Amino acid sequence: MVPRRFVRPALAFTHTEASGGIVLLVATVLALIWANSAWGDSYFEFWDIHVTINIGGFHFAESLKLIVNDGLMAIFFFVVGLEIKRELTVGELNTVRKASLPALAALGGMIVPALIYLAFVVSSGPADAINGWGIPMATDIAFSVGVIALLGSRVPVGAKMFLLALAIVDDIGAILVIAIFYTDDLSLAWLGIALGVIAVILVARKAGIRSVALYLPLALIVWFGFLESGVHATIAGVILGLSAPARSFYSDKTFRQRAGWILDRWDRDAVSPSAHARLDEDALELAAIARESVSPLERWERKLHPWSSFVIIPLFALANAGVRFVGIDVLEAVINPVALGVSVGLIVGKPLGVTLATFLGLKLKLGQLPRHVTFGHVIGVGMLAGVGFTVSLFIAELAFRSSPNAHLFADEAKIGIFLGSLVAGVLGYAYFQVVGRRRAAD
Repeated sequence: MVPRRFVRPALAFTHTEASGGIVLLVATVLALIWANSAWGDSYFEFWDIHVTINIGGFHFAESLKLIVNDGLMAIFFFVVGLEIKRELTVGELNTVRKASLPALAALGGMIVPALIYLAFVVSSGPADAINGWGIPMATDIAFSVGVIALLGSRVPVGAKMFLLALAIVDDIGAILVIAIFYTDDLSLAWLGIALGVIAVILVARKAGIRSVALYLPLALIVWFGFLESGVHATIAGVILGLSAPARSFYSDKTFRQRAGWILDRWDRDAVSPSAHARLDEDALELAAIARESVSPLERWERKLHPWSSFVIIPLFALANAGVRFVGIDVLEAVINPVALGVSVGLIVGKPLGVTLATFLGLKLKLGQLPRHVTFGHVIGVGMLAGVGFTVSLFIAELAFRSSPNAHLFADEAKIGIFLGSLVAGVLGYAYFQVVGRRRAAD
């Protein structure tokens, strides 16, 4: 039985993701329309505008696109870090047995698409296109959960939770790929500064310091340290998210006791002439107790997740999804090795890797499927895992930076992402429609 304490926030999370998927889709369409309109040049010129800040010895100069990709996306990955921490503490990944099957499924869903991409590129593509092997490994939670939300009761809750857990492990894999394989020249001095400040944050957390006024400037220093170190700045967001306290300051029992004392005192003294004068003081005390009875992890996730889903990710799509099709042979662009490797990796590699790894895990008795979830549902989940939009686009921006054909390869990869994610989403939706009808007929 899945704990109620996990199901409620998880389902609330999926509802936000489903709505966020719609906003993300709108932003993507707007980016494509803008880039291919009569004002298409303004799209690329706008995102190439540079912002420069000089304060004493501090110098910061980045284009608007990189501010989104290196700055705002760090907040997105901070939320990802919080989600991972939640899953590891109270969610579907908090025990080895519960985590093993979705982890295996995610691993298979990363390895097979990467191998398919390499097969296409190594056999007939340019040598410097090999670096894009990480692009088809990712699963977009917003779009995949959005599709599954449209299916309603045709998909059991356990299958939704399995997809969510798989996607979280997939995020962990993508983060490791970015940190290890898509890192620029490393500056150990800046990395040392960032890691030193992280140590300060952990010590402060251990000491029970809970003021955001302390942690926010320290987090900015960590982010800048990673930015200057060559390790992608978004990794700072993940690490900070993982370091968030997952336990509340007050237990449920203590909250009830302290809140009860305040309310009882108010009931006893309600007839006193000075009772109303104490209302503000009692209310503030009750609010403080209520606040500290919720873990910082859950508080920050609830506050930031809507901003991440409805502002940051759509802005990222608007800045990165603008591929210009004017003057190019679309068919040739679709069947080039990079685009084909990405799209086939998502459409074929994801479901193949997820189902094979899950089958192997079940045969070896390394885990079990959630209640009411059959292997047929796993096949559909594997199809929806092929919707690899946001993180795939993010990796496409990183993968070819050192190549002289970086812009060309990135555009080809984005075409593969668009095509692969669209087909995977449609196939997954159609599959669950058929499976759901058969189940209803039975």
